[in-house]
Amino acid sequence: MLPDPDQIFAELTQIIRDVLELPELAVTAATSAENIEEWDSFNQINIIVAVEAKFGIRFKTAEFEALTNVGALAGLVREKLMLRTPANG
Repeated sequence: MLPDPDQIFAELTQIIRDVLELPELAVTAATSAENIEEWDSFNQINIIVAVEAKFGIRFKTAEFEALTNVGALAGLVREKLMLRTPANG
């Protein structure tokens, strides 16, 4: 069953908070590495790996390098989940 966009965003928010060790971080669709000092290239990789593990998906390097913010990441996660979910069920 495909998670709804709000569920995906909530999971991404928790992953980002956990990886960055910022439990009170307010995450919005516009949140990006440019907005958060702790979100460096090392943590970017940790976030991507955690997202892949949580949702059972894989990103191509070009896909996550093209992401501009959490909203774009949520959209890409949903797209990948839709591609692996059978249309009839």
